[in-house]
Amino acid sequence: PGGSGYWSRARAVAEDRMFWREQAYLFLRVFAAWPLAVGVVSLAGASLWLLGLPISYRWVNEDVGSWHVDTLQKALLGMPLGVLGLALAAAVARGIASLWEKAALPLLVESEPRGGGRDLRALRTHALLTLLANAVVLVVWASTGHGTFWPKWVLIATGLVLALHGLRGLTLKLAALAVFEIFVWWFAGAGYFWPMWSILGFAIVAAVVAIVRHQRGGLEERIGVLETTRAGAVDVQDTELRRIERDLHDGAQARLVALGMNLGMAEQKLAADPDAARGLVAEARAGVEEALRELRDLARGIHPPVLADRGLEAAIQALAQRSAVPVEVHASIAERPSSAVETAAYFVAAEAMTNAAKHAGATRIDVSIRREAGRLVVEVADDGKGGADPAGSGLTGLRHRVEALDGRLDVTSPSGGGTTLRAELPCVS
Repeated sequence: PGGSGYWSRARAVAEDRMFWREQAYLFLRVFAAWPLAVGVVSLAGASLWLLGLPISYRWVNEDVGSWHVDTLQKALLGMPLGVLGLALAAAVARGIASLWEKAALPLLVESEPRGGGRDLRALRTHALLTLLANAVVLVVWASTGHGTFWPKWVLIATGLVLALHGLRGLTLKLAALAVFEIFVWWFAGAGYFWPMWSILGFAIVAAVVAIVRHQRGGLEERIGVLETTRAGAVDVQDTELRRIERDLHDGAQARLVALGMNLGMAEQKLAADPDAARGLVAEARAGVEEALRELRDLARGIHPPVLADRGLEAAIQALAQRSAVPVEVHASIAERPSSAVETAAYFVAAEAMTNAAKHAGATRIDVSIRREAGRLVVEVADDGKGGADPAGSGLTGLRHRVEALDGRLDVTSPSGGGTTLRAELPCVS
């Protein structure tokens, strides 16, 4: 699976880790299993031959080394060796079968998680089979009169395959390839150190991959932050909509309903009792003024007109004038930031001032608005009792509003030491 077309499917196969493990398994079956099988079958055959000596010696001249078997007594002496050889052959066959089973079973599963126990077992099996294959090669070299130590080529090749299986990470695998090429250069007679070009290429590839992974990690972290802040912004918007709906339903809408009832009653009493009708009309007029006042407050809570007309500094000054606690405003803004940044900064200051007046028992509030390194900084400090919970619903809503603009909100509120709220917003004019 993975890809359509001949070359796409071939690439998918070549990139499949399980495919290469299967090829390694088949390689071992061909070059390690065959000599092992010859050894086991030869041991079993020699044992059966020893067990059959009491019968075969009558018709065949049997010799065990320099020992000529020509009597039944001599033939019976070989039977214990035959029984021992058969038992040894059976034990060796079971051990080899168990090893092949452990090597084959991981290749039969549909998927295999990385880093699990199955990977470790497969690596151990691979290492054991590599050891057995190299042992067989060394035995063959020793039994053929020594000479040039040609098994070195098998040792480095099987060692490379085992290293590529066991090492994690591209850098370590490239290092294993570099070591392999150095051994090839050494075994081939040294001379010009040609592996340096491969090592240089491996280093360039490792550096490029490291840079790409670093950039990808930064992008993934940024995506995670954006997903979190987007969710927070959606929550803030939903909360604001519910607040507006509640204020309209419980405030202005209720007053307008009462206004309609008063006008209806005044209309009914206009002819029969003009004085009562006049009182109802006056009451309706007072209700209209109250409803308009609530609608203006609601509009101010959504987006204050003074903020749009005169900017952030004037809007904060207006808040300070209406505050029940004395407020001193220090503002230094050369250019107005974007509307979204202004709105977020306004609500940060408004919420902090409201909390200081209602909950902190403050007697003084200081508001500072300034630019720092391309960011708009809003600080609201009071001399109240402190102990504000940064995870509270009000401060959490402000934090979501600020983070939605890629900003940051910090709250410092030691018990008995007042509260300082600092918001940093990207300042784009």
